[in-house]
Amino acid sequence: MNPYNRPQAGAPIPSDGPANPYAKVNAYQSTSVNTSSPSDLVLMLYDGIIRFLNNAKGGFDLEDPADFHQVINGNIQKAQAIIRELRSSLDMDKATEFGETMAGLYDYFDRRLQEANMDKKPDPIDEVIGRVQTIRDAWEEMVRRELKNVSSKEEGGESTEVGTLDISG
Repeated sequence: MNPYNRPQAGAPIPSDGPANPYAKVNAYQSTSVNTSSPSDLVLMLYDGIIRFLNNAKGGFDLEDPADFHQVINGNIQKAQAIIRELRSSLDMDKATEFGETMAGLYDYFDRRLQEANMDKKPDPIDEVIGRVQTIRDAWEEMVRRELKNVSSKEEGGESTEVGTLDISG
């Protein structure tokens, strides 16, 4: 090392790694989102709702009142933001019965989470987690069947699946 290139006392030491320790994780997540199919993005959103609501539930175990409120409130608001985004992405001009049902469910989830946040009660959070998990699992199953149906058709074989899932928008 050249003694004339030493950092001054108190100056940050240059490193080969990124300045932000989360940069690699953020880059991975960004790449994952940018390269995922629309159906996989929906799964990621459902997973995000579940993750944030589980984090909110963890806030009920905190002793410090400020931390208690901050963890619960912050994570519920993040879950609500995802729910509202899913709700706003529905094309209500072309809404079928399924689309109208989903819009109603998203509105219901949002109201239940508002109640949970205002009253600081875990029961509505548990209810929403259970219902979102059910929808998420059903969505994953539909995607799996659609992929199986598409690959079967590409191979020239007959599919035993009934119906298709069009997520092209």
